[in-house]
Amino acid sequence: MYGILTVLLCSLSLASGLVIPLRDIAPARVSTSLSMGMRSTAKRVRDSVLNKERTQEDLKIGIAGFYDRSSKLWENVWGEHMHHGYYIPENRTDHTQAQIDLIDEVLKWANVDKAASVVDVGCGIGGSSRHISRKFGCKAQGITLSPYQANRGNELAKEQGVDDKCSFQVADALDMPFASDSFDLVWSLESGEHMPDKSKFVNELFRVAAPGGRIIIVTWCHRDLEKDETSLTKKEEKLLARINRAYYLPRWCSVQDYVNLLEAKGAKDVRREDWSYIIAPFWKAVIRSSLNLKSVVGLLRSGFSTIRGAYAMFLMLSGFERGLIKFGLITCTKPKTS
Repeated sequence: MYGILTVLLCSLSLASGLVIPLRDIAPARVSTSLSMGMRSTAKRVRDSVLNKERTQEDLKIGIAGFYDRSSKLWENVWGEHMHHGYYIPENRTDHTQAQIDLIDEVLKWANVDKAASVVDVGCGIGGSSRHISRKFGCKAQGITLSPYQANRGNELAKEQGVDDKCSFQVADALDMPFASDSFDLVWSLESGEHMPDKSKFVNELFRVAAPGGRIIIVTWCHRDLEKDETSLTKKEEKLLARINRAYYLPRWCSVQDYVNLLEAKGAKDVRREDWSYIIAPFWKAVIRSSLNLKSVVGLLRSGFSTIRGAYAMFLMLSGFERGLIKFGLITCTKPKTS
């Protein structure tokens, strides 16, 4: 084993233009590093098999890495919008337009017909931000944990001639780098499911919203509990745990949980709706889009976590079909006076 590692290290050093003398490769050091690496790998495998819940720090690192690796593949196949589409009629095949329509239909549902300053919380590569900016002629700022996504978002803004209005940066949605009362539209499209502390997430959305500003949360949730239930079934929890490992998600909550958090903050005009039936064809379309040589090659190049994410698409589809997973819309306004 030591001999193999020595050859590997020498090969890497030659490839990188560096020279590592063999006398500097201490057997004990290699043995220790190998042992640590094997223990780390074994732990990850065990945690994956057991669908162990990740820590908040592990989630933060994992989310950034997952989207750093997978965003290019998604853009190559699906374009700049990294979210579900609006499938009415349900047999539509213009998937890119369906994604754009989802943005417009959500804005219409929330009675938003103008905006001056928008924050896109969990912006992906900025598709929603740029579309809303063009639609209303407003400023838009997006945040993401992924350096790749932030950089790509800024590149696309420049390419599309909206870099004077749209900008993107790496930041944590649970601790946003914006002053309080900054935005008249706070937009979170399919990012809430990544938030390990839903209460803190809602607090931050509320904080950065301007008095009278509109907050829109569109997110994956689990079904509301029945009056005689205190939790989901063990079978349901197991399915969600498997999805969590693949997509770097924390524990899920229901749409009603979000409503309760917003009402506790004093939010006005709180409304909710289930659009699961509207986006239902999306996952089947994504699965079909992956069944070609270009997608398969891109998937293999993206690494294990992206491959596992592709497998989890079938789990998501199963969750929607069982009525466990809901595509929830929640909106409210921040009071004009505290």
